[in-house]
Amino acid sequence: MGAGLLPRAPGTWGSAAAIPFAWGLAQWGGAPALLAATAVCTLVGWWAASVYVRRTGRDDPKEVVIDEVAGQWLVLAAVPAEPLPYLAGFLLFRLLDIWKPWPASWADRTLGGGLGVMADDILAALYGALVLAVASLWWSLP
Repeated sequence: MGAGLLPRAPGTWGSAAAIPFAWGLAQWGGAPALLAATAVCTLVGWWAASVYVRRTGRDDPKEVVIDEVAGQWLVLAAVPAEPLPYLAGFLLFRLLDIWKPWPASWADRTLGGGLGVMADDILAALYGALVLAVASLWWSLP
């Protein structure tokens, strides 16, 4: 997509670029399609990031944003494909990806290669998905 090549905040741009694709997947097959795409994206991202890290010798290069795509999709799978829930999912994922609550912080510091690139974002996204799923259930109660 090229979002990782933008000069400022490539992770934020990568997350933003993931949203229209998430919406399309959700329209086509709902949360199951989005979760399946997240799994594929995570596996492909792990492989691609491993190759890139090995070739460049740099851990978690900022121009690699497939981890943000997978993380953003995971969070958005927890909410309806509507503007406000998607905005909340975007903002919450960016906050958690930057803050890196444990064990995302551990993965960021400890794991290397493609696994390290992907793991911290997926772990942060799991927190975001959980928070949004609970909030979505709470607000939909009669």
